[in-house]
Amino acid sequence: MKVAFTTQDKIHINAHFGSAKQIEVYDVNTEGYNFARTLEFNGNLKQDGNEDKLTPKLEALSDCTIVYVAAIGGSAAARLINSRITPIKARSEEEKIDEILSNLVKTLKGNPPPWLRKVLQQESGTKKSFDFEDDDE
Repeated sequence: MKVAFTTQDKIHINAHFGSAKQIEVYDVNTEGYNFARTLEFNGNLKQDGNEDKLTPKLEALSDCTIVYVAAIGGSAAARLINSRITPIKARSEEEKIDEILSNLVKTLKGNPPPWLRKVLQQESGTKKSFDFEDDDE
């Protein structure tokens, strides 16, 4: 799966989603993670309520599962969720991208939370089927 991070220094999750000039994207799986690409954005990215600046970011992140942010507005978060991208707010702007990636790999190897299992099943195209014939009423 692809995971993105809003950043100003390529080390920390320290940029607001709407005003982020760069977003780092990584491929993550149970074996580890690899850098995929840097998305760069220009123009008026000020935190001013201008929703037009979000469209290029949403399009560029269309293949991502999760985006980690330092902060995000309600409208931008809703638009990400509607695009099936889960926004996650960092605990602090000192949180490091590589630490999050390492923890995410451990989570994937272990027992991912239900929302992440569902996303992974959707990405792999497998759906868990349930057989209710043997269930007691």
